Amino acid sequence: MAVHSWSLGGTYKRFKPHLLMVLAQICFTFLYFITEASFNHGMNPHVYITYRHIVAGVVMLPFAYFLERIRPKLTVALFLEIFVLSLLGVGLTLNMYFASLRFTSATFLASVVNTIASLTFVMAIVLRLEVVDLRNPRGIAKVLGTLVSLAGVTTMTLYRGPIMRNLGHPLIHLQGKTTIQEDWVKGSILTVASCIAWSIWYIMQAFTLKRYPARLSLTTWMCFVGAAQSAVFTAIVEHKPAAWIIGFNIDLWSILFGGIVISGIVIFIQLWCTEEKGPVFVTMFNPLSTIMVALLAYFVFGEKLYMGSIVGGIVVIVGLYLLLWGKEGDQVRRKEESVWACEYHNDHKPPTCTEAAGKDTKEEP
Repeated sequence: MAVHSWSLGGTYKRFKPHLLMVLAQICFTFLYFITEASFNHGMNPHVYITYRHIVAGVVMLPFAYFLERIRPKLTVALFLEIFVLSLLGVGLTLNMYFASLRFTSATFLASVVNTIASLTFVMAIVLRLEVVDLRNPRGIAKVLGTLVSLAGVTTMTLYRGPIMRNLGHPLIHLQGKTTIQEDWVKGSILTVASCIAWSIWYIMQAFTLKRYPARLSLTTWMCFVGAAQSAVFTAIVEHKPAAWIIGFNIDLWSILFGGIVISGIVIFIQLWCTEEKGPVFVTMFNPLSTIMVALLAYFVFGEKLYMGSIVGGIVVIVGLYLLLWGKEGDQVRRKEESVWACEYHNDHKPPTCTEAAGKDTKEEP
């Protein structure tokens, strides 16, 4: 019984990052529909980003203060690094992301965002955060998995195929007004720019966590600084005071969910997984939310589902599995290096006083 309990505990510990990232993508899936309903209701996206991160900062502050009593000293250089990190993760990226919604479609946006994993993988290799040994099957699997996932995302974007027949009436119907001014050039530039900024954000997290390993405090700082940056941007582009007024409706619930769950809990999960597994591991789960959004939109909201989305989703899952199998090789390699280092240290450490005295005593005639 004890052996069985130990094996379950070991399995949970091994796959804990995987389970947390799947949970994070489920949260992102619900965020998509809640924010869509809020924006259709008339919520300004830039005001939403500001309020969302204020809520997240207020919620995370007590946890950061009481649970992380010991934290590195916040120097001017470190604060500037957190400022840039907040700009890449909140102030600049999210505002470009939601601004591009006005010029393109949500489907296009969700599909292109999945290229973040490939961009992050290339950047991680260049910066030597990711090791790829093409002589090793697991190294080949990481490269192949990234390319397969990118092929799946491309399939979901470019190939529609026949429409799947709806099984019945939608359980939920989202009502509201949607204003889209199609400008695919401007929208594409904003989308690609936000993806590049997001990839740099994931990479930069790995470096910042080494100098400031207090994850709760880092999350709190990013929320407050990002909210301030977004507030300045919103004040520049939005001149109507009425846009800042929030009623007790879907707008409030979307802010609370986005602030507490996404900007608070999920960002903390991503920081933990980045520290444990690296930025590439975190970004490779992004396509799961696109697949779950398509399925939920089809079965619950009655939206159209194309065969291309199904085929592309299957290809993405295969690519994700290949990459995760390749990443497991990194964990095995680290354990082997750790064991080798310990054995080397034990073989080459100087003898203790007792051992030396014993040796001298044996050598005496």
